[in-house]
Amino acid sequence: MRVTSVIRYAALFIMLLGTWFIVQAYFDHEWKVISLRSWLGFQLRSSLAGKQVPRHKCGNQKSCPQNYFAFKIVSGAANVVGPSICFNDMIFMSSVKNNIGRGLNIALVNGSSGQLLKTGSFDMYSGNVNKLDAFLQEIKHGTIVLTASYDDPATKMNNKIRAYFEELGSSHVKNLGFRDNWVFLGAKGLKTKSPFEEYIKNDQKTNKYDGWPEMLEMEGCIPKKMD
Repeated sequence: MRVTSVIRYAALFIMLLGTWFIVQAYFDHEWKVISLRSWLGFQLRSSLAGKQVPRHKCGNQKSCPQNYFAFKIVSGAANVVGPSICFNDMIFMSSVKNNIGRGLNIALVNGSSGQLLKTGSFDMYSGNVNKLDAFLQEIKHGTIVLTASYDDPATKMNNKIRAYFEELGSSHVKNLGFRDNWVFLGAKGLKTKSPFEEYIKNDQKTNKYDGWPEMLEMEGCIPKKMD
């Protein structure tokens, strides 16, 4: 009887001891795994925190060389999202600044200093085109002209207005039509056509939006005017 009891207690003790070893081994392994993951996560966060992604002016993909101005021009999207014009890391026109509108949005900048001279928003669907005419006539030699379309840039446009923009270096203004999208950077006094211009036709077959083409975005670097 006593021998049987001893055997039973011994078997129970061995079973409990084995269970204890299994539990210890399991949780010790899990602790190591969790600790390793936590350590790796901490190291990764520390590594990323030490490496800051460089920010370029106007949020552009690249920095500009010395004696160049960075710019970014974004057209409107349909008649919902307004355009924006950034120059040398300064937002000159945007919905937030509340100085944009349907039609053509234009910022005039001093080509030597980068200083904003004037902005204007011109309704090209039902507005008075003579206001745009007067605005363009006043542009002085050496002035940089940044233009972004919104909704409809061309219904009121005439040959005189197109000629002004061609003088500023535009290649596409002659084709600009109802609800086309257009972004352009030119200057008064250019001797050649500007390389900074993008244009997309309003075409029902290719339009991204219902009745409008996709938004245009153009960025780059333009040299300062050296007197």
